[in-house]
Amino acid sequence: MEFLDIRIIDIVDIVLVALLLYYVYKLVKGTVAINIFVGIVIIYGIWRLTEILEMELLSKILGGFLGVGMFALIVVFQQEIRRFLLMLGSTNFNARRRFFNRFKFLSEETKSSTNIKALMEACKKMSASHTGALIVLKRNNSLDFVKNSGDEMNAEVNQPIIESIFFKNSPLHDGAMIIEDSKITATRVILPVSNDRKIPLRFGLRHRAAVGITEKTDAVCLVVSEENGQISYLKDGDFVLYETLEELTKVITKDLS
Repeated sequence: MEFLDIRIIDIVDIVLVALLLYYVYKLVKGTVAINIFVGIVIIYGIWRLTEILEMELLSKILGGFLGVGMFALIVVFQQEIRRFLLMLGSTNFNARRRFFNRFKFLSEETKSSTNIKALMEACKKMSASHTGALIVLKRNNSLDFVKNSGDEMNAEVNQPIIESIFFKNSPLHDGAMIIEDSKITATRVILPVSNDRKIPLRFGLRHRAAVGITEKTDAVCLVVSEENGQISYLKDGDFVLYETLEELTKVITKDLS
């Protein structure tokens, strides 16, 4: 009956572990990582139960699996770990504060300063005219490592400027546009292209570049297809599905908040 002898420090320990699990759950909620996270919690719970019941063989098997599994977790969650470490090492303290606000129980949502309405109207018109476009929206991680490959700019986000930049005869239309808050900060940017073989062959270099930058950073991307005018939205290296432009606008607004 020793396990019934609970100290105050034990209660504090349990509460801290519960909070840690809750925060991790909030971080991975809505991503494919949530299934892996739930699976790990279930296996850990079974392992602890086998130890309490003194089931030595099963306990050793599960314990060994969890020990080796820590290295597997680094591989599985490499993108999430990379983004977290980039965030910790960032000199942008305002961005860091916004990141950690995600873990608050009653955090107030901050309104994005990006003119999302103008951005969506520009994408709608470019979609109708089958004008190809690749737009990167910065969130927390720095994009300086790709901005240096393009032309620096400091222009307010508005519909005419976005359309003129991606006009097919414009010298700035080739490459990606970087938007940081309310400013267009770079054009003709060369992005890292993803080599993921799961990307359907119908998607070209614009989409592969959008997958590449959203794999390496927490930025989000809008891609307008030159072939069919389809507007694609990418986040965390994957395509985000939506039904209407109004729904897409709400998703982007939430992601940039």
